[in-house]
Amino acid sequence: MKYIFVTGGVVSSLGKGIAAASLGTLLERRGLKVTLQKLDPYLNVDPGTMNPFEHGEVYVLDDGAETDLDLGHYERFTHSALTRASNSTSGQIYETVLAKERAGEFLGKTVQVVPHITDEIKTRINKLAVSHPCDVLITEIGGTVGDIEGLPFLEAIRQFQFEVGEENCMIMHVTLVPYIKAAGELKTKPSQQSVAKLREIGLHPDVLIARTEHDLTDDLRRKLSTFCNVPQKAVIEGRDVPHSIYEVPLFLQKEKLDDIVCERLGLNVPPANMGEWERFVKRLLNPKKRVRIAMVGKYVEHKDAYKSIDESINHAAASLDCGAEVVEVDAEILESEDAGRHLANYAGILVPGGFGERGIEGKIAAAAYARKHGVPYLGLCLGMQIATIEFARNVLGLAKANSTEFDAKSPDPVIDLLPEQKKVKGKGATMRLGTWPTLLKPGTRAYALYGVPEIRERHRHRYEFNQAYRERMEAAGFIIAGTSPDGKLVELIELRDHPWFLACQYHPEFKSKPTAPHPLFKGFLAACLAHEQ
Repeated sequence: MKYIFVTGGVVSSLGKGIAAASLGTLLERRGLKVTLQKLDPYLNVDPGTMNPFEHGEVYVLDDGAETDLDLGHYERFTHSALTRASNSTSGQIYETVLAKERAGEFLGKTVQVVPHITDEIKTRINKLAVSHPCDVLITEIGGTVGDIEGLPFLEAIRQFQFEVGEENCMIMHVTLVPYIKAAGELKTKPSQQSVAKLREIGLHPDVLIARTEHDLTDDLRRKLSTFCNVPQKAVIEGRDVPHSIYEVPLFLQKEKLDDIVCERLGLNVPPANMGEWERFVKRLLNPKKRVRIAMVGKYVEHKDAYKSIDESINHAAASLDCGAEVVEVDAEILESEDAGRHLANYAGILVPGGFGERGIEGKIAAAAYARKHGVPYLGLCLGMQIATIEFARNVLGLAKANSTEFDAKSPDPVIDLLPEQKKVKGKGATMRLGTWPTLLKPGTRAYALYGVPEIRERHRHRYEFNQAYRERMEAAGFIIAGTSPDGKLVELIELRDHPWFLACQYHPEFKSKPTAPHPLFKGFLAACLAHEQ
């Protein structure tokens, strides 16, 4: 097995995750089996309890692991089967080591960062390599070289590289080459300093991806090569892509990144066949039709809070040769202003997931507008609960219907905690998480979209549809289109007298891929196109 470690320098948010995923795309299309992994230096056990404003989207895997959003890029860009072993944080690593110490496993020895923490980091890399056999394991190290919290990870990589042999291991370092407007030139010094810091730790980059807004001249490449001790051909221009992140693998292929990696690691494989990927990008960038969709959310100020939803819409739109402009509408605005004023000019309305009562009444107003005006509606997780509350209030006449998440004393809790959840006090990893089966009702729109009687989708929630209201809701035109196999949990709902109104308790955005769009998003986009016309 070959190992590639992706590190970053100068500043955060340089796109290490996209670079790692793009390299995975290229290697897969050369016939190699690839697995990806993210090691995060922060002390949280996982991102599950972190505010989306702080960390962006929490990405959920099949086994219920709440992970970093970069794992979403890994899954969308490759066929890598990710599990909770694919994302480790300092919090998890220290927690494991301290548990061993408390159990006496270290036989009374002094527990230290080296070797105990670094050994645990190496153990997690090796365990993934054993549980997910592949040709190449790509491991991204979160944070920036020079950060105190990242030092144990870099030291572990130094040891690991020595143990597996340098011929089987390489470092891909992503760094910044900023453009100084006043001087009118690109500056290489930040990259030089970043690589110097890496070399102090005992690591040297085999490939340098220079993130830049301008072309790298041959002179600049030579300078980076000389001062960073990297072959000139391995200085890769990481230009800001003009339109979409899905262009990145094609740009990196032109820079011959995959050729350099295969040569460095001794991988004798044919060139990458990127034909299917190129066709997808072409449709994405040159659509024949366009629609505007309103996404009514509460984290609209953070561009990464709804990352997987944005990408799922792009996948579906490209499959329909359509461009989709997603306009994020702050749910709090709809609480005090007329919803029609803000939503009248959109072909569809999407209400995503979320937690807490802020903006809830605005989301309910959005669902009401979609129902009354025949606008296509897609509700995801909380978006299904919102649709349920709105229907109960305005169709059944239960004026105080609510979720006990927002009103514990509601006389009509149409959304409520399951009995087993009422006993849970902690927050982290205590929800209904991961992949669960759903049986679809024949004759429903959902059944037609999926085309199969049973599906498996990923969940992340605590509250559920209250079955005590099922008969009254169904009699009024509220269709239960999907349930758990035992019928106790409602997973999918539709409205009988509406052109296209569908909401699910799960998160379909976690299973969409560029060349395999999710059926719910594809159906929603098709309905939006029909409504626009």
